Amino acid sequence: MSSGLVIAVMCLLYVFIFSPPSANAADYPIQGFDVSHHQKEIDWKKISPQKYRFVYLKATEGGDFKDTKFQQYWLEARERGFLVGAYHFYRLCRDGQVQAENFIATVPNKTDALPPVIDLEYDSNCINTYSKEQLLAEIQIIHDAFKKHYGKQPIFYTSKAFYNIVLAGSFQDVPLWVREYKGLPDLKDQPKWHFWQHTNQGKISGISTPVDLNVFYGSEQAWIKFLEQNHLPLPKPAK
Repeated sequence: MSSGLVIAVMCLLYVFIFSPPSANAADYPIQGFDVSHHQKEIDWKKISPQKYRFVYLKATEGGDFKDTKFQQYWLEARERGFLVGAYHFYRLCRDGQVQAENFIATVPNKTDALPPVIDLEYDSNCINTYSKEQLLAEIQIIHDAFKKHYGKQPIFYTSKAFYNIVLAGSFQDVPLWVREYKGLPDLKDQPKWHFWQHTNQGKISGISTPVDLNVFYGSEQAWIKFLEQNHLPLPKPAK
């Protein structure tokens, strides 16, 4: 084999095996969305569980806020056959235990639900309440409480900025759901993400307002592995 042919083959191998993930969300087959009371009334019958393979619902915020649409969405989406999970918007000026108790009191402990998500992002009214070390300790408390109660590894939803400034170097084993609307959600020391919120201006029939759209990192096989790890129902074979 000539040296030129060897180089060509090696280049092809790099492209297929070692190339970085695509920056085009449409290239990821597992799609989903997330909603809160801001989406108002949702006609779940118009949305396909085959197209949108996962749905996350805002459940709580801080120590006492409960999303006014959570219970309704939770029941209707599950009845429609969606794989559903819940997220908590973490307030930086409330302690982790109080916030964990708010979420646990609101979100049913269902074995067929997606892992709980902790939404970590900047809050200008609270950013100076705790030092970085204290904040990480409080986040550890809510993380551990969720993991113990629901029996599943929680996921962190975050922006690149919050991750790089606060989370980088900590919680290395926690799956990440990254918000990034201008390209691939690369992080400072953690290239692997599990979910990517790639727009907050999506359009879905049955939802009258713009909606957050997300993709899962990986193939159908990777998705099945994720489901198995979390003891979730596997997709039914196509007839």
